[in-house]
Amino acid sequence: MMKLIVVLPVFSLLYAAQFSNADELESPSEAPATNMKGGQGSLKPEECPKACDFRCSATSHQKPCLFFCNLCCKKCLCVPSGTYGHKEECPCYNNWKNKDGGPKCP
Repeated sequence: MMKLIVVLPVFSLLYAAQFSNADELESPSEAPATNMKGGQGSLKPEECPKACDFRCSATSHQKPCLFFCNLCCKKCLCVPSGTYGHKEECPCYNNWKNKDGGPKCP
């Protein structure tokens, strides 16, 4: 019984400590140069190539993806986080359309 009284609080503290550091453990290093808060103007023009390299890293169409991503980034100063989706983070990037009405930015 004495072991249970000692062990239970120790495990409770360890469990609580694991989740109190959860935000610190999620590092934005997997998506370099992207601002997780996003938004137009969240990047500087010189940060665009690195952000677009990550954004286009999972596609099989590297050249066009990088071309249009950099074009969009230089105009909007924002690249959505991740390699796909999340365009709601950058309204300018999301709303820029090509001549056919499709999305211009990858």
